[in-house]
Parts: sequence; structure tokens; C-alpha cells
Amino acid sequence: MTRGRRWLLIIGSIVVLVLFGWTLVVILKPAFQRRIVITTGADNGIYRSFADRYAPLLKRDGIQLDIRSSSGSVENYQRLINPDSEYEVGFIQSGTVSPKESDNLQTIAAVSYEPIWVFYRGNTVIDRLAQLRGKRVSVGVPGSGLLNVSMVLLGYSGINAGNTTLLQMDAPKAYRALESGQLDAAFFIGRPDAPIQKALLASNLKLMSFVQAEALVQQFPSLSRIIFPRGSASIADDLPRTDVTLLAATALLVSKDTLHPALTYLLLDAARTVHGGEDYFTPLGTFPNLNSGEFPVSDESTRYFKSGRPFLQRYLPFWLASLIERRFLILVPFMALLIGLLQALPRLIEARIKRRLVVWYREIKALEDEVWRNARPTPAQIAKWRDEIEDIDANASRIRIPHRYFQDVYALKQAIGIVRDRISHVAGKVAEE
Repeated sequence: MTRGRRWLLIIGSIVVLVLFGWTLVVILKPAFQRRIVITTGADNGIYRSFADRYAPLLKRDGIQLDIRSSSGSVENYQRLINPDSEYEVGFIQSGTVSPKESDNLQTIAAVSYEPIWVFYRGNTVIDRLAQLRGKRVSVGVPGSGLLNVSMVLLGYSGINAGNTTLLQMDAPKAYRALESGQLDAAFFIGRPDAPIQKALLASNLKLMSFVQAEALVQQFPSLSRIIFPRGSASIADDLPRTDVTLLAATALLVSKDTLHPALTYLLLDAARTVHGGEDYFTPLGTFPNLNSGEFPVSDESTRYFKSGRPFLQRYLPFWLASLIERRFLILVPFMALLIGLLQALPRLIEARIKRRLVVWYREIKALEDEVWRNARPTPAQIAKWRDEIEDIDANASRIRIPHRYFQDVYALKQAIGIVRDRISHVAGKVAEE
């Protein structure tokens, strides 16, 4: 094989492997998804408001956020644990579900406190849940995190459906029932700037302050004790007129663990923009965070809070960074294969050439052994040996190999000369006898 043909083989192999790898990328690798289906909550609820704020931020990077309403955390959880559902991301309220390892869900981030409010009617000050015994109380709707939390909290205070009228109503209906006197108290959940909370805080209804908050948090660690400061609802009207102690769940942004890592980083960016400010309950930068142990934390979230976005996503448009990362992941194994091929090809070529020479070395060795074994050969046998050695010499001269291997050819010819001399020596001895 000539040097030119050898390089042609190497270059051809490289081209074939590159084309094969790129074909795999195009055919087997699906197009990068540009749509995330998120399950939120009620259309006018806090989770929906979060998603509505995420959507335009994700749209800047070409990602459509498909927002789907639900009854709340419990339904969101059921949607996400179904591996065949189209839902990939959702909000789940801390303390409302009992995750299992088989759920295959992960926390992207804890994004916000969700204050739990209890509004009530009457002149008597209520600051303990036990005081609601025997009254008409709204506790949320099926599928909501509020229903689960309110029933647990009431249970700690000895209240159940046997001694109290517990009604399942959504927030607007519960507010109207309180105003009309059909309810004595109702549980609500949401940010103080949400429309329903604004209406409640501006009404004549009374807001309960949880004097047993510390004890309740000890019993229910998924909740936190927070303070709603005096005058937060209205400084002009001094509402509320005292600091109010509330309990708060934590809103968790949760996803299936199959969510593409690049989308996780985009969601984290959106969460930091939406939730990173200060409010009544938290200083600047408190949220988003990873202070939650209900679901495993995604690897991307851990890296994000440690060092930010990946290098390419920091300096390139999202679509371009994603394209390079996907192609890179596919092409790296092929590049490794190409490097291995470049290193192996010369050795393979050399081994192939050596094998061609080894064939004749074996013939020479066999002939030499035969000469040494026959101490008294006949003239006919000597003639046969001479024909064989000349035939080997002729074939060795016809071997076509690159110039760099000529030394191996001449080594072969030297071995042929040695055996030829041995045959001549034996023939001389026979002639003397």
C-alpha cells in the first residue's frame, strides 16, 4: 500500500464517521422542545399568577409555557407522577402530599411563602383554632393543598366533622358566604396582593392571629411562622391594626426528572426574576431557594445556585447554546472514536504488512528445519530445496509495500540468503562424499 493510498483510507474513514455521526444527530435526536406544559391551580389563584409571570420571560428564549389550571397542589401532584401525562412542571404546596421515591419528581426551587389566612365574623377575638369548634368553617376544595393543611391544623386543635360544620368551598364562594353570614370562619391561602386577599383585608371581617404558631410549626414542620406587619394592607387606614402572626406553606416548583436540563435553567431564571424581590415576609433574595426536603433537588438547581447558568447559556442565545450542547454530546463519542481510529490505523496497516512478510518467514523456517533434519539428503532433495528457496526469494521480491518497510524486506532477503547458504553447504558435503 502506497503512502498516498494510506492517507486516502484515513481521510475516507474520518469523513464516513463524521457523516454517520451527524446523521445520527439529525435522525435520532428529536428536535429540542419549545413548549412546557405546567399545571398550576385555580384561574385566579396564586399559582396561576406565578405562571402568567413566567410565560413572557420564557417566551424571550423561544419557549412557550402552556398553562393548565387545576384544583391545586394535590391534583398537580397526581398529574406529575403520571409518567404518561403531558404535564412536566407544576406547583406543589409544602406539606400537602407524601412523596415516594417512585414518583420520579424533583424540586426545581422553593419559590414563595403561601400565607394561610383565617378570616372570621363576630365580636369575640379568635386567636386559637380550637375556638372554631361548633362553628361553620370553610376549609378549601378537594384537590387543593389548602384543604389538606386546614384539616391537619384543625385536627391538632381537636376539631373534626363530628363537632364542627366543615364546608368545602373555593375562595370567592367562601368570601361571599362570610359576608352574608352563611359562614363563621374560612381558611384562605395566597399572597396579600392577590385580589381575594385584598378584598378580605379591606372588608369588615376579622383576621385571626395564630398565637400558637410556634407549637403548630413544631407539629407541622412543612409550615413556617411569619409576621404580617401592622399597616401592610393599608397604611392610611392602619390595616391591620396590629402585627398578625400567620402560618405559611412554601410553594415548590416541581418537575418530572425527565425535564430537559436546559429548560430547568430557564425556569430557574424566570423564578429568580419573579420571586427574587423583597415583600412583607422576606428580605430581598430569599426566594427562590432550595430549602425544601420534600422532593429530591434537581442536579441543575444545585449547580445553578452554586455557579449560575452553564457557560454557553451565559454568553450565547438560548437556542444556539442548546444546539451546540446537544450536538456536542452526540459528537464527543465520535470524536473519541476518530482519535482512536487515527491512532490505530497506522498500527493496523503495519500489522497487515507484517503479516504478509510473516508468511514467507514461516516458509523459510520450515525449509531450514527440513534441511537441518536431513543429514544425508539425496541430490533430488537438494534440488527441491534450491527450487523452494529461489521460489521464496522470487515471491519476496514481488511484495509491494511502502518505502518505510523496505528494511523488513531486506531482513527477509537476508534470512533467505542464510538458508540458501545452508543448502549450498549441505550440497557441497554431499558432493565430497
